[in-house]
Amino acid sequence: MATILAFHAHPDDEVLLTGGTLARAAADGHRVVVVVATNSMDGTDGRLAELRASAGILGVAEVVHLGYAGSGHGPILFPDPPAAVRFCRAPVEEAAERLAEVLRRERVGLLLSYDRNGGYGHRDHVRVHEVGARAAELAGTPKVLEATMPRDHVLRLAAVARLLRLPMKYEALERAYTPVAELTHVFDVRRFARQKQAALAAHRSEVTGSGRLAPVMRLLVALPPWAFGLILGREWFRQAHPARPKAPRS
Repeated sequence: MATILAFHAHPDDEVLLTGGTLARAAADGHRVVVVVATNSMDGTDGRLAELRASAGILGVAEVVHLGYAGSGHGPILFPDPPAAVRFCRAPVEEAAERLAEVLRRERVGLLLSYDRNGGYGHRDHVRVHEVGARAAELAGTPKVLEATMPRDHVLRLAAVARLLRLPMKYEALERAYTPVAELTHVFDVRRFARQKQAALAAHRSEVTGSGRLAPVMRLLVALPPWAFGLILGREWFRQAHPARPKAPRS
């Protein structure tokens, strides 16, 4: 069985974008590894313990932190915290080599990364796309699937969120994620809805906190599993071009 590696920006991204796919792959006997670029969204407090709990629920064999700090929300990028570089400031080549080292060590056959928009456009998510693509080149990883969502689906969910008066940047979603015509894979993961929902609940600080997405997280965790599966029971990907080993860029 192949080793599948999912590369994510922050703890909780592994559930929302790929949780069902990871649970399905693990159930099918694949070795599943999660690499997270940062320890949290803003870099001020670590959430790696919650990530490991979530990963365990999904059947993930190993969790690796690349050592960067999150870059926060909003237009202002604050100075780096002590002993860490904010991920969006990390040189692509340096970060890609860190990830490529894991890809080589694990002999990864499939890398899950992000689309070129970084999903909804967060700077750390965009950097995941850049670093993931370069790392696949360096390691010669044979297949890369970019986790995303169909843009029209996102806009329908945003319309519901508006009715519920949930805090979101609705205008940015017009250009976010991936057009339907560019999608190459959609996985039905509804039979793993309970696992995915439990993994999301493992991110307790996100669910019970006061962050802007906390109301959405609480709503998702509180849903009956069948309803959770209706909303988050499919996961979408765009296949990137096959990676071939390349020399470091000058």
